[in-house]
Amino acid sequence: MTGTSSPLPSSVPEIGTMARDTSRDRVGRVMAHLYGTIWLRPPGGGQEWTARPEDVRPISASESLSHRVAEANRRARNAR
Repeated sequence: MTGTSSPLPSSVPEIGTMARDTSRDRVGRVMAHLYGTIWLRPPGGGQEWTARPEDVRPISASESLSHRVAEANRRARNAR
């Protein structure tokens, strides 16, 4: 979903990719671009938050993998 109130810069990460919100030093999956903001969700799920496009940067594949492995490990521990 993309809002129409203000265009986003071309450097904004695509929906579904992992990105870092530099203003909060948090990593999340890009869930939406809506009305000039970016919605992110923590890798393991949880409450989404919004960030300004200029504060969101894509992360490297290795950093993304690291966060996904950590989440898989958390899920495995909680399933016991």
